[in-house]
Amino acid sequence: MTQMLTRTADVSEAFAACERLAKSHYENFTVVSWFLPKRLRPSMYAVYAFCRYTDDLGDEAKGDRLALLDAWEADLRRCYTGKPEHPYLQALQATIQRHQMPIDLFLRLIEANRMDQRNTRYATYQDVLHYCEHSATPVGRMVLHVFGYGDEERSKLSDATCIALQLANFWQDVKRDLAMGRIYIPLEDMTRFSYSEADLHKSLFNDNFREMLKFEIERARGLFHEGLKLVEKVDGELRLDLRLFSNGGLSILDAIQRRDYDVLSKRPTVPKAKKLQMMFTSFAQLAAMKLLRGSRRG
Repeated sequence: MTQMLTRTADVSEAFAACERLAKSHYENFTVVSWFLPKRLRPSMYAVYAFCRYTDDLGDEAKGDRLALLDAWEADLRRCYTGKPEHPYLQALQATIQRHQMPIDLFLRLIEANRMDQRNTRYATYQDVLHYCEHSATPVGRMVLHVFGYGDEERSKLSDATCIALQLANFWQDVKRDLAMGRIYIPLEDMTRFSYSEADLHKSLFNDNFREMLKFEIERARGLFHEGLKLVEKVDGELRLDLRLFSNGGLSILDAIQRRDYDVLSKRPTVPKAKKLQMMFTSFAQLAAMKLLRGSRRG
């Protein structure tokens, strides 16, 4: 839920509020933060708080969500022109200045939540990608900026991973999204596989649905494999984070495949034991990469 916080005179208090929010929501975020350099943790908490609060406004806020998002954008703009009111944005302002982060990244995420208020269906796969370019790719680019990367080559590879993660979430949560009135499966694909919206509302799992979701899963896999090229192009702890996120997303796709693509009768999940295994696998993969590079230099 959105937190009503008042402006603080001390930016350290603002960063503390962001940290509390991050640690209270996702254990995955806390696990990943173990591997972050301490100097970067406040910035990552500020980015997370902005993203989380923005999404909460779009998904959970009571009242006129579009008006609330407009007010949130106005306060965001004060990060670049004055002094923001909300503590999360006070911390974000310091983060923006420290890492030279462009406003477009934040504006796109706010716009994604406006799109959620207006759009509940997507005609084409390109329309879904357009949504992901607002809801997902800005987050990856924010993280890259925190780690000191702002070039287009790395950003594009990050985009592939972020879109893949968003798609994995969509295909895992088909039924949950439908309960909120949203369908992210492109309508052109539903037509292509002869599966109707009426079928979806009846939770009809048949060969048509299976083949349709298999098609969507393979698209997402391709994006994950493209995005993994970024691991070789960054340094330090970010490599492990990228491996963890990618392996986590791929494990969701694997879980869907193990259920023979039936996401309608039960939501596929990745067990905690599997998450720990992914973490150790990521360590092993990175260690192997280091050995390989060392042997090449030798």
